Amino acid sequence: MALLRPKELRGMRPEDIKAKFKELSDELMHERGIAAMGGAPASPGKIRALRTNIARIHTIMRETELAAAKKKAAEKKPAAPEKKAVEKAKKEKPKGVKATKARKEEKK
Repeated sequence: MALLRPKELRGMRPEDIKAKFKELSDELMHERGIAAMGGAPASPGKIRALRTNIARIHTIMRETELAAAKKKAAEKKPAAPEKKAVEKAKKEKPKGVKATKARKEEKK
């Protein structure tokens, strides 16, 4: 059981990645079942390698999902000017604070 490289995973199609994820998950379940019944595993580090590969695949899948969402959001809505939000925040008076001379002069 060789570790999958992130470069290899990123080069795969999404359908292939999902199939590999399912295959490794099933294999991990099988290995855990053998260990739970008290059997000696053929390769002691296989469970750890399977878990690592599954985590890598999950990470790559999440990265592609976030990249697609970010791209979709960028296409959907142009960036709003921040200047208006800053000016609006300055105009708002905090609750529970009495108006002082300085604030009264700012209003004029």
